[in-house]
Amino acid sequence: MSIVAFRITRFQFARDRVIGDSQVRADDANVAALELVSDSGQVGLGFIQTLFSPLPDQTEIERVFATEVWPGLEGQKAIALAHRVNRPRGGNQRATSLPFHEALQVALWDLAAKEVGLPLNILLGSRRNRVKAYASGLDFHLSDDDYQALFAHAAAIGYRAFKIKVGHADFERDLHRLALLKQVVPAGSEVMIDANEGWSSKEALMKLEAIRRAGHDLLWVEDPILRHDYEGLRTLRHAAPWTQINSGEYLDLQGKRLLLEAHGTDILNVHGQVSDVMRIGWLAADMGIPVSLGNTFLEVGVHMAVALPEVEWLEYSFQNFDHLVDEPIEIRDGYAYAPDRPGHGLVLSETARRDWSRPKLLLRDQLGAAPANPRLNLTK
Repeated sequence: MSIVAFRITRFQFARDRVIGDSQVRADDANVAALELVSDSGQVGLGFIQTLFSPLPDQTEIERVFATEVWPGLEGQKAIALAHRVNRPRGGNQRATSLPFHEALQVALWDLAAKEVGLPLNILLGSRRNRVKAYASGLDFHLSDDDYQALFAHAAAIGYRAFKIKVGHADFERDLHRLALLKQVVPAGSEVMIDANEGWSSKEALMKLEAIRRAGHDLLWVEDPILRHDYEGLRTLRHAAPWTQINSGEYLDLQGKRLLLEAHGTDILNVHGQVSDVMRIGWLAADMGIPVSLGNTFLEVGVHMAVALPEVEWLEYSFQNFDHLVDEPIEIRDGYAYAPDRPGHGLVLSETARRDWSRPKLLLRDQLGAAPANPRLNLTK
C-alpha cells in the first residue's frame, strides 16, 4: 500500500458571483486536483487553490510537484506520512514554490482512510456525523439586492446562522448591511461579522460598541485586527464581553499555538490542513478553547469538525465548486453531514476532468460562463 504515482488536473473557471472581503476580490477560480495513487489502486484526492493569481500551466505544476514534493512521497505509506512530525531546519524551513501544503495533507489522509476502509472522520475519532453550518456570503462586493437575495435564499433552505463581511472604509455601510440582513433572516438568528483585519484594536472596540448600540447582537467578530496583535486581541476579548473574538485564520500552526498561549481569542479559526487542524485542535481542547472550521475546499473540513470535541460551527459559502466531484458533502437544514464513504468521500468527477480541465493558462475573458451552482439558485 505504498504511493506509486500522482496525477494533477488543472481547472480554471469563472465564479458565479464576485466573492471577497475588505481586502480581497475574485471572480474566477484557479484550482488543480492532486491525486495520489497507491499500489493497491486506491486514490487520495486533494485540491490546490490560488486566489490572487492563476496557477501556471499543468506541465509546470507537475514539474514543481515532481521536483519539490514527490521525492518525499514515492514508495511511502500514506498513513505514516499523515502522522509524521517533521522538524525542518535552516533552508529546509520553507514553503513549496506552489501551494501544495493543504492539498497534500488532504490527499494523504484521504488515501490513508481508504486503505483501511474507513470514512476519514471515523479514522480521526469522530463520535457524531454532523455539525452546524452557518451561511457565509463572501459578500463584500455584492450589491445590496444581491446581498439580500443570497441570505434570503440561505434562510429559506434552513440556515439559522449568517456571517457577513464588514470593514468598509465608510462604517455606515457596515451598519447598513447589518440592517439589510436583519430584514431577510428569521428573528433570533445568530449573526457573525468578519472584518478581515480591517480595523485597529481601539477602532474595533469603538465599532463593536456602535454595532451593539444599533441593536445588533453578534455571536462573534472574526479577525477584527491584525493576526499577530495578540495583546490587542486579548484586550479586545475582555473589553467586549458581549461578543466573542474568532481569530487564527491567517496564522500557521505555530502562530495558532502562540495565539492560544497568549489567550488572544475566544474561538480558534482553522481551515483545511488535516494534520495541522487535528494537532492544534487537540491543544485547543486541552485549553478549553472552542474551534470553528472556516472555509475548506468542498467542505472537506466537516471531517475534522465532527472529530474534534470543541467544534460547533462549519462555514459554508455557496461557491460553485460542486461540479468538480461526483458527490459533494451533504448540507441540509443548517447542518453539514460527514460522508460515510471511505476516505473523505469526495471523488474527482470524470465529467469535470473531461469538460472543465484547462491544462493551459487562460485569460479571464476566455473562461466563458460559470459552472452552475445548484445550491445557490437565486431569483433575480
